Amino acid sequence: MRVTRSLLSDKNRRYLSQLAKSSPKWQSVVGLEVHAQIASESKLFSGAANKFSSPINSNVSLFDAATPGTLPVLNQRCVEAGVLTALSLNCRVNPVSYFDRKHYFYADMPSGYQITQQRAPLAENGHLEFHVFTPGVHKSPYKAHAKLKQLQLEQDSGKSLHDFDRSLVDLNRAGAPLMELVFEPDLADGEEAAALIKELVNILQRIQTCSCKMEEGAFRVDANVSVRRPGDPLGTRTEIKNIGSVRGVAGAIKYEIQRQIKVLEANGTVVNETRSWNPEKKETIAMRDKEIQQDYRYMPEPNLPPLHIVMGPIRGGGVNADEIKERIPELPEQTRQRLEQTFGIRQEHCIILVNDAGLLRLFEAAQIGRELSAQKLANFLINELYKTLHEMDLEASDVKFNPDYLGEIVELIEAGTINRPASEMVLRQLLEGNPDRPLQIVENNGWKQITDEEELRLLCRQVLQENEKGLKQYLGGKSKVFRAFMGAVYRKSNERADMKKCDTLLKEILGELSKRKVD
Repeated sequence: MRVTRSLLSDKNRRYLSQLAKSSPKWQSVVGLEVHAQIASESKLFSGAANKFSSPINSNVSLFDAATPGTLPVLNQRCVEAGVLTALSLNCRVNPVSYFDRKHYFYADMPSGYQITQQRAPLAENGHLEFHVFTPGVHKSPYKAHAKLKQLQLEQDSGKSLHDFDRSLVDLNRAGAPLMELVFEPDLADGEEAAALIKELVNILQRIQTCSCKMEEGAFRVDANVSVRRPGDPLGTRTEIKNIGSVRGVAGAIKYEIQRQIKVLEANGTVVNETRSWNPEKKETIAMRDKEIQQDYRYMPEPNLPPLHIVMGPIRGGGVNADEIKERIPELPEQTRQRLEQTFGIRQEHCIILVNDAGLLRLFEAAQIGRELSAQKLANFLINELYKTLHEMDLEASDVKFNPDYLGEIVELIEAGTINRPASEMVLRQLLEGNPDRPLQIVENNGWKQITDEEELRLLCRQVLQENEKGLKQYLGGKSKVFRAFMGAVYRKSNERADMKKCDTLLKEILGELSKRKVD
């Protein structure tokens, strides 16, 4: 991993890992390298299809198989995607960049080398600001910053399939177009790394240059991790390869930080090595030693000319950076600012909404034609909708019913027609395919909230009559029994009682009974 060992930025020092907080003798330093597969119909240097889950060895051209005499032809769509990504990440696009051969042997790389950009990459010196907020880990969000050293284009290798006594090769992925993004070691822990990856995924999906489907290998993360005592030079780093999920990034880095501290506190030595992340065992595992640097024998790619990017007002022909810059849509940070400034939504809720494209789509669609409190709608989506989706093993992107129904449910809650538990039952019905509108579902199932004071007062009296022992305890000064009464009223009403009114009414009744006892 080609990362210069710069010091942590002052901005990122505001927050260290949970481990560092409990053990301030150590600071952790993290840098990331990301391989993002470009969303292109064909490969980087050939016309073969770039499609996941095709039959084995069905997307292979003669060039991908390294047939002698074949030559690479650069895919312009991939160059445009690289430039668009670089500009979205605040990079300086180089007007001239070069391709190189990086030599190493794998069975799934027939040519014996990878075409990449080692001397002069497509873009350099970018930066990314992002919010760090994990509910349950952080009390409030904070901003972090990471510098992007370079962005380069390169081809992917194929895939080796190992059996008990043989190895097979699938070249479908060989030559697939990649963007390699190398970040400086500006991160303090796994949570910051996961937050950076979330932001990067959001950006790439917004500009549609990468699907970011980790399960398909379209987005792969490597992490460099080291620990040191405050004020010391950076420690020996280890590299964790091919982490397969956002939470895996946080977990792998956290484990590796803990492992290195444990080694150092036992007077051991951290070895410069490559490790893999085992998500089942939640631990990193040694793969290979990196003490001896591999000689890749870089050389200029003789079959590709320098890559020229047009800068300035010149139009027509080639790849024009200024024209591409005009295509950049609203980016995640701009969306967060719009939600916060226009709708007054709390910052932590803005982060959650923007981090889930499906949830953001539902939020924006549910408001159309309705005068809803944006904050109350956000609360409902983040709490009730998320809870119901989780219970049904679904994602926000799986919601197929009209998003307007979500706005109607929030209005029913605000009007007191239904309570929160009833809203979750309505959501479940809609997710299971009920075509009726929310109000019709409520009426059909008799889920309207009981708000009539006389009816509620009768429920409260019945609960007290059925709980003589608890009533005696309450009247004897044991006020905690009140919560048990409230729970009994809630259950007796089949979870339909207006509990705010019940709280007032129950206190009135108990007050009357206490007064009679004194008299």
